[in-house]
Amino acid sequence: VPLVESGGGLVQPGGSLRLSCAPSGSITSINTMGWYRQAPGKQRELVADISTEGSTNYADSVKGRFTISRDNAKSAVYLRMDSLKLEDTAVYYCYTDRLRVGYEIYYDRWGQGTQVTVSS
Repeated sequence: VPLVESGGGLVQPGGSLRLSCAPSGSITSINTMGWYRQAPGKQRELVADISTEGSTNYADSVKGRFTISRDNAKSAVYLRMDSLKLEDTAVYYCYTDRLRVGYEIYYDRWGQGTQVTVSS
């Protein structure tokens, strides 16, 4: 069951965007969910993640500007991005370390990525 992201786009510095991600089909459960990003020529890096209980973890570069949240009823995760900077430009990927569909367990699932471009 793939993860599907939405909400990327072009925004000016200082602007805001909200990313959304959820499985494309019905699942039984999903564990920790998060967002990674990859800028051209750079390695993929963790932006933020959130446990099923709501514990969050942020990269230092986005603390105070980005907010991760989830809706367990929808198996969805969101990333609110405020005060965007040029260096936030990247492809953003949704991720979960584990999801279950019936008795089948799937590890390390990724979305296809959504482009976020911060430019004046």
